[in-house]
Amino acid sequence: MVYNFNLGIGWASSGVEYAQAYRAEVLRSIGQEAKFIFTNMFPGDNIEHMTANIGFLDSEIIWLYTFFTDCRISPVTYTLEQLEETFGGRDFTSTKESGKVRYVFPGTGIYYVAYLVNGSKDCVHRVEMVSNGCLIRKDYYTYCRIYSEYYGPLDKKAHLYQRRFFNEDGTVAYEEITDNDVVTYRFPDRLICSKEELIGYMVTRLNLTRRDTVIIDRTTGTGQAILKNAYPARIGVVIHADHFNVTGTDEDHILWNNYYEYAFSQHRHIKFYIASTDVQNGLLKEQFKKYKGAKPKIVTIPVGSLKELKRPEKGRKRHSLITASRLASEKHVDWLIEAVAAARESVPDVSLDIYGKGVEEAKLREQIRKLNCGDCVRLCGQQKMDGIYINYEAYLSGSTSEGFGLTLMEASGSGLPIIGFDVRYGNPNFIDDGKNGYLIPVYDKMEKKERVASLTECIVRLFTQADLEAFHAHSYEKAGAYLTKEVEKKWKELLK
Repeated sequence: MVYNFNLGIGWASSGVEYAQAYRAEVLRSIGQEAKFIFTNMFPGDNIEHMTANIGFLDSEIIWLYTFFTDCRISPVTYTLEQLEETFGGRDFTSTKESGKVRYVFPGTGIYYVAYLVNGSKDCVHRVEMVSNGCLIRKDYYTYCRIYSEYYGPLDKKAHLYQRRFFNEDGTVAYEEITDNDVVTYRFPDRLICSKEELIGYMVTRLNLTRRDTVIIDRTTGTGQAILKNAYPARIGVVIHADHFNVTGTDEDHILWNNYYEYAFSQHRHIKFYIASTDVQNGLLKEQFKKYKGAKPKIVTIPVGSLKELKRPEKGRKRHSLITASRLASEKHVDWLIEAVAAARESVPDVSLDIYGKGVEEAKLREQIRKLNCGDCVRLCGQQKMDGIYINYEAYLSGSTSEGFGLTLMEASGSGLPIIGFDVRYGNPNFIDDGKNGYLIPVYDKMEKKERVASLTECIVRLFTQADLEAFHAHSYEKAGAYLTKEVEKKWKELLK
């Protein structure tokens, strides 16, 4: 079995979660059993809805908090009718609006608010219980009640002091007790005094053997507990981002990225590290040798793969650009919007469609309004991207740091030229400057104005001077290395 450890997942997931979803598909195709373990708490959503959304199978998911129960990973199917059956014949009135149902129990000072699953008419994700104006409990459901949270008033706020996690039959599997920042987990046969220790206990309960492999995608708050308890399984660490800080590194010392510092310090206990590009692989090997006098095993396996190269059955939209990412500040989508708005002076029918969700959405929408470019720049939301890239002529990236760049791979697989900055590691991996796009040189303290001007110039050059057919062909050629069959070979070799 291959066990893959991560922290969280969301509706606007990062590249780490999408990389895991790609890996799950590859491991399925080579007949390798795998589990994907998530250790964060998800009070706002049912984890199954988010994992299924990006392609995981329910049977592949382990959630730390239900691992110690007999509740399985499941979509929410618990209904309002089932909830009302628990009211014990008490009189109530109910009103329904905006995805929730409010139940009032006359004469008791008590009311419930049931929150429905998005788009559902009667499936209940959680229920909040309020007594005399104070929140006292929240119940969470999938096909049964999986856990409850208990609250008490403190400083005029609802203070969480306990969680109970249940088995399918309603019995208590274990409890989490919170006292300020101190968390204790109470099991029938033991007390566990931290979340990290809880993770370690879970690892021991996996009963790992030499035939098992543990792959850690995020080590923050989990790495030590996993390494301490995973023996005798093989342990691997995936490098998803730039692994060191340039300005904090000199001839004598290297400043590792905080996310990887612990994993690198434990290289004697790590069977392998996985980099997603040869460039990062080579650099990491050089740094281990120079600064640590070590030669750990580092392999290159792309974090994603392409089932096939996709070619449009009809013509691509003329002068059309696409970008796809979380709408987060580090993706610099605002630079792209400004550049496209400026490029209209030379390419009047240029357009940009932006796919993704994130915290910057409102800000970007306002920017589009101020620049009066809503006729050529669109926010298209979160969508499955299969079959979308081939409608466009080129891909545009504003990111200044990509460990790999799944969307760059997907764009290449649809033959798109790419415009992006010459930064480690994704853009140089997919862009051959002047052959299938443009790599924009960058330097320290390069101002936003200059970056936008460079993006604008490259957009205009692509659509007025470049041989787009030749650029499309070269992107297809580069994408061939990322076909699923090629990535499968690498995983088979590593796991044999």
